[in-house]
Amino acid sequence: MAKQDFIPKSQTPYVNWHDTFLTQLTAQAATFGIAPAEVTGVQTQNGALHSKVTVATTADNSAKAAHADLSATMSDSQATARGLARRIKAHPAYTPVIGDQMGLIGPDDTTDMTQQAPTLNATVKGGGVVEITFNKLNADGVHIYGQRDGDSGWVQLAKENYSPYVDNRPLLAAGKPETRKYKGIFVVADAEIGLESDVVEATARP
Repeated sequence: MAKQDFIPKSQTPYVNWHDTFLTQLTAQAATFGIAPAEVTGVQTQNGALHSKVTVATTADNSAKAAHADLSATMSDSQATARGLARRIKAHPAYTPVIGDQMGLIGPDDTTDMTQQAPTLNATVKGGGVVEITFNKLNADGVHIYGQRDGDSGWVQLAKENYSPYVDNRPLLAAGKPETRKYKGIFVVADAEIGLESDVVEATARP
């Protein structure tokens, strides 16, 4: 029977494999005529692996925090702007000309949101994370639904006002890839509207 490649292809299993390889190489170097400098080279590469994993993990976590912070800041600034716009439009001195100059008059909208569906795209990240990007059109946000092994049906994962949604649920079985399905529907004033998106699939990996 043919064997698979002995070197794992995904990140975490490979780092674990390299740790074991280094330990055994150090113990068996003399037996196989491996020079100390060669062992030292593998040790250096092992250290670099762990260092880069830490950097990448920190960057992923920072990106998630940055997206959440940006979403909160946008929501706060929009609430303030809308409040001021209402006061300006209610003032006796307000005119459509001033409203146009201040950007307070929206363009004509002929979009029928009851016939629209969001478009979802899935990008697989490390550590079981899947990032879902989506469009909003004129909606306030999108309800994201997911389904994976063991789910009896679709599960609402989040209401997201700004793309992307980051699915960072732990893998059902540690170290084992799993297939996840996603779909979405627009939300206006906390009520779903329009059509469901096409279902997208992604294989979350360790």
